[in-house]
Amino acid sequence: MTDRTDSPGDPPLVRRSLLVRLDPAVHRALAQWSSDELRSLNAQIESILRDALSRAGRLPAGLKPLRKPGRPSHQSAQPAADQDRPDPPAEAD
Repeated sequence: MTDRTDSPGDPPLVRRSLLVRLDPAVHRALAQWSSDELRSLNAQIESILRDALSRAGRLPAGLKPLRKPGRPSHQSAQPAADQDRPDPPAEAD
């Protein structure tokens, strides 16, 4: 049983895991780069791979764009139920 279609043009239905062995110095450099851009190491590696695929003309069509680096905005970080709740009243001094 597979978790995706195996047709060449069909996108995978789930994100795939991959074990990568890296030289420790390369890992440290990637970790620092991802930290500088406020991304997880995984997101940074995916961004680098997508950029390389794009430059090589091999980026598959129909990919969802990656989320922009950094923290989500304050509005998008709140649960939907909290967005409609009014702010608490200010305390009097």
